[in-house]
Amino acid sequence: MIISGLLKTTLLDFPGRVACTVFTGGCNLRCPFCHNSDLLDMGLESEYSEEEVLEFIKKRGSTLEGVAITGGEPTLQKDLPEFLRKVKEMGLETKLDTNGINPGMVKQLIDEGLVNYIAMDIKAGEANYANVCGINEKNLRFDLITKTKDLILEGRVPYEFRTTVVGGLHSVDDFEAIGKYIEGAENYFLQCYKDSGNILDKQAGFYSPSADDMVLYRDMVAPFVKKATVRGIDIDV
Repeated sequence: MIISGLLKTTLLDFPGRVACTVFTGGCNLRCPFCHNSDLLDMGLESEYSEEEVLEFIKKRGSTLEGVAITGGEPTLQKDLPEFLRKVKEMGLETKLDTNGINPGMVKQLIDEGLVNYIAMDIKAGEANYANVCGINEKNLRFDLITKTKDLILEGRVPYEFRTTVVGGLHSVDDFEAIGKYIEGAENYFLQCYKDSGNILDKQAGFYSPSADDMVLYRDMVAPFVKKATVRGIDIDV
């Protein structure tokens, strides 16, 4: 497994858990606003061996409650199930971040009880999906994303859907479509885009939406889901 980074302690990445975050290398999308753009190349070499990371987790076992796996796109890693199996054997819970492009891997992880929480990115409404993902529409395979979405909606493990809202990429039309697309979902989070200085397309002129826009978009999705929340900024309502 290509492991490109390790955040040793986080209270944010795994809801309700003290966790560490493991960053895998490689992604099949090229979202122009991606803040982990240095992790996208499928030819990356590991910065850490699995043994190093597992040894760290073992030593921190008395403090850590969970391990979050993000990227890049973790489900592209063929060794992911075995890695998560070893984490679970240490008595820790696991969280997966995914773009939904590999429903077969997600199903395997759920079927084998290797994941306790899943966060799936919903990039945009279908008409705008390829543009937001930075790829040709012919290469998108939106059908695979939908299979993963439907699998997660079965609710066999706790989950959330989330959208990073980017000024200059998203519009009202996206959130009208997203609400219908994830209808019945337990949790949906809107995250306000912030320029990390390491985004993929530094010349695009993206900006953070206003709090009023974030509330508007949230309220458009809210009728379709059980809970819709703006994450990461202070709002009055």
